Amino acid sequence: MNDLISGRLDIQGAPPPAQRKLDTPAKIHDAAQQFEALLIGQILSSVSENGGWLGSGGDSAGSCAAGFAQEQLAVVMAKNGGFGLAKLIAGGLERSTQPDPSQAPAVTR
Repeated sequence: MNDLISGRLDIQGAPPPAQRKLDTPAKIHDAAQQFEALLIGQILSSVSENGGWLGSGGDSAGSCAAGFAQEQLAVVMAKNGGFGLAKLIAGGLERSTQPDPSQAPAVTR
């Protein structure tokens, strides 16, 4: 049966809260690192657009190779600490995914 018809999905298409799994710290850190690599890549890309690394000119093969090099440099920089954004982002996301003890149901006896 279709999940939308059966009511198992909410409006945004995510499973109901009881069925959602919390992200692991490793997944959060990996996502934050990928995001930082994306930002670093954009910075490197803007540098190459505004005059290039080795001056103006060049063919499409050189441009393609430079693009791959920028992407790999961004990934390596992010994995080795980058600007420290991944650590900050991961810390914030890990705190936001932990259950809030004040929201826990009260235990009655």
